[in-house]
Amino acid sequence: MTAPADPLFPPFPLEDWRRHEPAVSGAVQRVFASGSYILGGEVSAFEAEFAAFLNVRHVVGLASGTDAIEIMLRALDIGPGSQVVVPSFAPSAVAAGVMRSGAALVLADVTPGTFTLCPESLEAVLRAQAGRGVKAVLAVHLFGHPVDWQSLQIVADRHGVLLLEDCAQSHGALWQGRMTGSLGRAAAFSFYPTKNLGAIGDAGAVATNDDEFAARLRSIRQYGWRSRHCSDAAGVNSRLDEIQAAILRVKLRTLAQNVAERRKVAATYDERLSASSGVRPPCVRPGCGHAYHQYVVRCAARERVLGRLQAAGVPAAVHYPVPLHLQPAFSGGETLPESEKAAGEVLSLPLHPWLGEEAVHTACQIIIGDDHAAR
Repeated sequence: MTAPADPLFPPFPLEDWRRHEPAVSGAVQRVFASGSYILGGEVSAFEAEFAAFLNVRHVVGLASGTDAIEIMLRALDIGPGSQVVVPSFAPSAVAAGVMRSGAALVLADVTPGTFTLCPESLEAVLRAQAGRGVKAVLAVHLFGHPVDWQSLQIVADRHGVLLLEDCAQSHGALWQGRMTGSLGRAAAFSFYPTKNLGAIGDAGAVATNDDEFAARLRSIRQYGWRSRHCSDAAGVNSRLDEIQAAILRVKLRTLAQNVAERRKVAATYDERLSASSGVRPPCVRPGCGHAYHQYVVRCAARERVLGRLQAAGVPAAVHYPVPLHLQPAFSGGETLPESEKAAGEVLSLPLHPWLGEEAVHTACQIIIGDDHAAR
């Protein structure tokens, strides 16, 4: 029996499953009955359908988003002796994927408005690292907001490095009318259950328009095989599961509508938080379509506001409290002020396609009430 949902703040992964339950159950049963459980028809179909959604030639399904970063870099011959630039204000999974490829991590700062990689910071980092083996820049579309792709591409081209995408949080986001995931040579995706397009378990993929590169990805994901049991190069076992692919095919059909619903919820937050003096709603750069994986505000008195929200049963959270350059595993002694400031002020308010207006009103009333109490 399905557990009852919270009437005001239903958790997204569970509510997502409830909304898709009949079709997901049928898809899973279809896999069980097929007798084909590894790299079968469901994976091939999902790869083709998601490629069509993104308007790219290839999607290669993998076991996780972290694997997607690692294998994307390995397929580009980026590994030991190479460096990859990533924004410091980002999930640690981004850094972990780069390091698993064997490449060294180089950290840059973010823009204060969108929390995405700052072109000026990237320029400064590439100048400082000139001749030290920087091969690629991994631009993270954080929280669902596209990076300033054109400006970053100009910087990357000037220094002769690849500009790659991390789309783990940007399913359905748009830059100048183009889907994130279709902008550069390759893009890594995660389908972790909390994502806009989420599996019921771990799953990931790499998207590309490059036929030869896609073939390399498919080889690396399965032991480096050229043909069965014959490896041309060292590979790994990172195959998108047939069951997860079948589930993703179901959810992909509603992704565009669900992103549209996220934008409606975000617009309601924007309107009601305009009365707040202590919280700044997220901004959206012109020409961008935010996918609102998270609705992230800035709040100087974050801990106080977070405490009041959580005490009232509002599932607010902090993504992410410590920038990469201050984490022991990744620290290189950098000073990146915008990343540090963002980490101290960001606050994620609950948002998903089935969050009702009453829930948004409740969260906003607590925030506005805190404004008055603090005066």
